[in-house]
Amino acid sequence: MNLVYADEHGNVFDHPNFVALGRSGDMIVEIMDDELIPLPNGATLVSLPFTRPIGLNPDTGEMQVIQGGAQAVGALLPQGFTRLCLPGYVKADKNEKLPLFGYTAVVWKDGGFYVTAEQSDDPERWDPLNCDRGELGIQVERLLAKYPENRLYKHLSNCALGYECLTSSNTFLGRWEGAVPVSYSCNAGCFGCISEQPDDSGFVAPQTRMNFKPTVDEVVEIMLEHLRKPESIISFGQGCEGEPSTQAKIIVEAIQRVRSQTSLGYININTNAGLTDFMRAIVDAGLNLMRVSTISALDDHYNAYYKPRGYTLKNVEKSLKYATDNGVYTSINYLIFPGVTDREEEIEAMIGFVKRTGLKLIQMRNLNIDPESYLAIIPKAQGEIYGMKQMLEIFRDELPDVVIGSYTHVPPASMLRTLR
Repeated sequence: MNLVYADEHGNVFDHPNFVALGRSGDMIVEIMDDELIPLPNGATLVSLPFTRPIGLNPDTGEMQVIQGGAQAVGALLPQGFTRLCLPGYVKADKNEKLPLFGYTAVVWKDGGFYVTAEQSDDPERWDPLNCDRGELGIQVERLLAKYPENRLYKHLSNCALGYECLTSSNTFLGRWEGAVPVSYSCNAGCFGCISEQPDDSGFVAPQTRMNFKPTVDEVVEIMLEHLRKPESIISFGQGCEGEPSTQAKIIVEAIQRVRSQTSLGYININTNAGLTDFMRAIVDAGLNLMRVSTISALDDHYNAYYKPRGYTLKNVEKSLKYATDNGVYTSINYLIFPGVTDREEEIEAMIGFVKRTGLKLIQMRNLNIDPESYLAIIPKAQGEIYGMKQMLEIFRDELPDVVIGSYTHVPPASMLRTLR
């Protein structure tokens, strides 16, 4: 498997004299054949600025930094694929930070690109190629004309057309999981937040957070417009907003009004679940699905990343348990990172967390972060590092009744009678 690199102009090449290497945490590692799959549809190759690739010299058996202006190359995977290794690289300038993406090791093998990844879900619904941009433009114009005073539709039109966000695009296309953001504030200060960064962070937020408080009428219009099919999902909690439960009053009233008019579809919230009392009120209003974002079931790691304000990981656990006990189909949005998530202590803690909360689905989501910055703020490994592939196998063995996936699912028919 040949090392893949880019020149200073972004042209991508494979190096005939060096074997590709990957990275797990801060360690350069050998890539195994059983970790490789062909580059998936919808994946994107990108160069890693301020880096130099590292390859294995087969003649000497030594690792070597590739010079001459070469940059490391990674793949950005679509939803449905779990990253197993980072690209093998070193920073040419240690003070520079990589843009906030989830870089995956890529190699050249048998005449094509391969990546270190495992398919964890059906990628069809989240394949960017399945979003007809022409049809999207037509539907954006239609709904903006139908609801000219609705600021949420105007906000989401930029998300769909400008950022090419698939969830907001679904809102206009009337399909699958659609977005309804509600909050401009947050009760966490996530390291590497994608919608808001302090001026001195060194990161550039890839998108802009909403800057207004929507009315219940605006929210209800979007929900009713989208919930027209039995399998439709409308979701609070998007990358362009803060924590949705900070606007619990709006959410509760909107759910109650919508459910007084239709029973179609599912109402979902993507949340950090730290505001337990607010989460209980949202569940009691008629929530169907809850996806809780987490990076760890260990307090020190969780706190280092989320920087929670006025809540703890125990609050998160209580919220999940309450939702599960009251018929909500619960899942976690598990932000995973090779060399960290696959640590022995992380695996043990997460298995216990899943069992205590009774959640039904783990959504494996590749963490978008500058690796060096992330590794600098979290605790060091305490035990063995198993590797991401073995970690997935352990989860499947230890949690046989929990779905290992990548995005929000419509619950199985056998569970429909338990939903609120």
